[in-house]
Amino acid sequence: MKNVEVIKANTTLVNRNFSKKIDRLRVAAYCRVSTDSEDQLNSYKSQVKHYTEYINQNHDWVFAGIYADEAITGTQTTKREDFQRMINDALNGEIDMVVTKSISRFARNTLDTLKYVRLLKGKNVAVFFEEENINTLTMDGELLLVILSSVAQQEVENISANVKKGLKMKMQRGELVGFQGCLGYDYDPETKSISVNEKEAEIVRYIFDRYLGGMGCGIIARELGELGYKTPKGYSKWCDSTVMGIIKNEKYKGDIRQGKTFTVDPISKRRLDNFGEEDQFYMSGHHEPIISIDDFEAAQQIRMKRAANRFKPYGTREKYSRKYAFSSMLECGFCGSGYSRRSWHAGSSYHKIIWQCITTIRTGKKGCMHSKAIQETTLENAFLESYKLLCYNNSDVLEKMLERIEESLCSTDNSKEITRLDKQIYTLEKKKEKLLDMHLEDVIDKETYEKKLADVTDKLEKFNNEKFEFLNSAERTKKIKTRLNNFRKVISEHEILEVFDRCVFESIVDKVIVGGYDEEGNPDPKMLTFIYKTGFTNEINSENHKPERKNGRAKEFMNLPSFANETREKLAKILPSFQLSDTR
Repeated sequence: MKNVEVIKANTTLVNRNFSKKIDRLRVAAYCRVSTDSEDQLNSYKSQVKHYTEYINQNHDWVFAGIYADEAITGTQTTKREDFQRMINDALNGEIDMVVTKSISRFARNTLDTLKYVRLLKGKNVAVFFEEENINTLTMDGELLLVILSSVAQQEVENISANVKKGLKMKMQRGELVGFQGCLGYDYDPETKSISVNEKEAEIVRYIFDRYLGGMGCGIIARELGELGYKTPKGYSKWCDSTVMGIIKNEKYKGDIRQGKTFTVDPISKRRLDNFGEEDQFYMSGHHEPIISIDDFEAAQQIRMKRAANRFKPYGTREKYSRKYAFSSMLECGFCGSGYSRRSWHAGSSYHKIIWQCITTIRTGKKGCMHSKAIQETTLENAFLESYKLLCYNNSDVLEKMLERIEESLCSTDNSKEITRLDKQIYTLEKKKEKLLDMHLEDVIDKETYEKKLADVTDKLEKFNNEKFEFLNSAERTKKIKTRLNNFRKVISEHEILEVFDRCVFESIVDKVIVGGYDEEGNPDPKMLTFIYKTGFTNEINSENHKPERKNGRAKEFMNLPSFANETREKLAKILPSFQLSDTR
C-alpha cells in the first residue's frame, strides 16, 4: 500500500478572478420591507442600522455597503432594483458575502432563492441567512435551503389567501375595495364615498346620447377629440375601447360591481378578467346615477345586438359604424356578412358610391359567389318604394298588425301574477321569522328548525325567480309598446316621402338583406328585403331602381326601328356616294 500525504485544506477564501488571497471578506447586507406603512418603514431603518453595526463589529469583515428596497414585495425579484444591483456587484467581484435577516427577506419564491444562491455560489460568493444560521458556501447540501425557502413561499401563499378572504368580506359588507374613481365621479378615500363631477358627467351623458342615437364608438371617439374633451387619463385622443368601457360601466346607473378581476397567484401576480372563476359582489343604488336605468339598459341592448354575429370566418371582427345611413344595416343574403361602403371611379365623371359584401372584398368571388355590389342610390330609391308600399298599399294591413300586437301585449298583464307572488313571498318571510322565534325559545330543536328553514328557503327562491321573470316580461312589454308608438308616429308624420330621409330610415328599419333565394331556390342577387322594427318585411327588386348609366346610350334610341334609317339619310346628305346596308 502506497503512502499518501494529505494536504490540509486552507479555509481562507481566494478570489479566483484576481488569483490572490482575501484577508478580510467584503460583506454587504440586504434589507427589505414589503409595505410603506410607518411600522414597516421603522423596521427598515432598524435593519439598516443593525447590519451596519453588525458588519463593522466583525474584524474579519469589511463593510461593502447596504442594499435595501423599500415597500417592495419579495415574491418578484425583478422588481427589486437594489437586489438586482447587489447581484451584479457580487458577480463583478465587488462582494464576497451577502448577509440578510432570513430567507423570506432574500426571496419568497423557492425557484428564485435557489437560482440566485447557485449563481452567487458559482462566483464563490456566500449568502448568510442570520435567523436560519445558514452559510451557502459551508452547508452540506441544498436540501435544508429548499425546505426553508419552500416554507417561506408557503407563508406568502397563506398571507395572500388571508388577504383575499379579508377583501371579499369587505366587499360583502358593501365597502369599496380598490376603487380609484372614474370619469364623471370623484372618490373620497376617507369617507369611501362617490360623488358626481358635473363637468366630467357632461362627457358621459354626451357619449350615451350619441350611442343611443345610433352612432358607433369610433365616431363618438372622434367627436370627443374634436370637441376638446379629455380621456379619463387626461389624453386628447380618444379610443373606441375607452368609449365602449364607459358604455359598459354599471357605475353610471348608480350600481357597482366589485371583483371584476382577480390575481391568479401571489408569485406571478398575474391578473385576469373574472369570468366566474371568483365571486363577484353587486350593489344596486350604491350612489347617485349619471345615466337613467332605462337609458343604460337601452345602450346595453344596442351593444349586445351589434356584437351578435360579428365574428365571421377568417377570425376578423366586423366594425360597427353609423357614419353613413346604411352602415351596419346591410346583410348579405348568401353568406350573412355585412356590407362595406366603397367608392368606384373616383375623380372621374363615372364616380359612384357602392356597397359590397365584406366576404367578397376579402376573399373574392370564391368566398361569396352570388353577391353583387349595389349602388347607394339604388338602395335609397328601393327604400322609398318600400316605404310607399308600407304607407299606402299596405296601410290597412299594417294598422291591423299593429293593433293585434298591442292587443296581445295588453292581454299579457302580469300585474296580477306579481301581486300573487308578493303575497306568497310575504307569507314565507313571516314563516321564517316565526321559525327562528320558535327555535330561540326551544319550541323546536335545531335539526327540525334547519329542515323546515330549508323548505321555506327553497320556496322563497322559487317565488322570487318567478317574480323576476314576470318583471322582466313586463319591462319587455313596455319597451315593445314604446317602439310601436314611435313606429306609428314616424309613419303618420311622414306620409309623403319624395327623397331619402336617413332619420325616417333609421327610425323604422331594423336591417336590409341584400340578395337571397327565390321560391324555387335560385339565387337572386337583385332581391332586397327590408325588415322593419315591428317585424314587417317587404321585398323589392333592386333592378327597377337602378339609376341611369352615365356611360351608356339612351335606351329609347337603342330600341327605335327608325334609328338606322334616320342615320342613313343624314349620312347620304353628307356623303352621297355612301351606302349603308340594312343589317337588321
